Amino acid sequence: MAQRKRRKPMAEINVVPYIDVTLVLMIIFMITAPLIQSGVDVDLPVADAEDVNLEDLPAPVIITITKAGKFFIDLGNGEDDEPVSADEVLILTQAVRKNKPATQVYIRGDKEVQYGKVVTVMAALKNAGVPNVGLMTENF
Repeated sequence: MAQRKRRKPMAEINVVPYIDVTLVLMIIFMITAPLIQSGVDVDLPVADAEDVNLEDLPAPVIITITKAGKFFIDLGNGEDDEPVSADEVLILTQAVRKNKPATQVYIRGDKEVQYGKVVTVMAALKNAGVPNVGLMTENF
């Protein structure tokens, strides 16, 4: 009797499904990344202003003041979901500017927040050594 040759099983991984999943995930991230904004929802006032070019500067400190008068601070890492006190805003801003003096500071104040709250924060920042504070608005 003639013996049949046994074929060795080929251990091969099919990578096509992994490539498909990777491409789908990449497309999803490319679509959703521009939609991600700061975590705190405020209704900014509308103004005719030019966009600020921040490419050559360190990430700015963004202080958000909600309609209810709560403070949130984004130190350039995109995280501002925990309310902070006015004193903490000053301390954190001073700490960032101590390490990176070129860091710019912006205030995102809801259009219905009391004017005095914004001015108080601006004055406190000025007294803390921040020479310039920008106000963020929505474009027309």
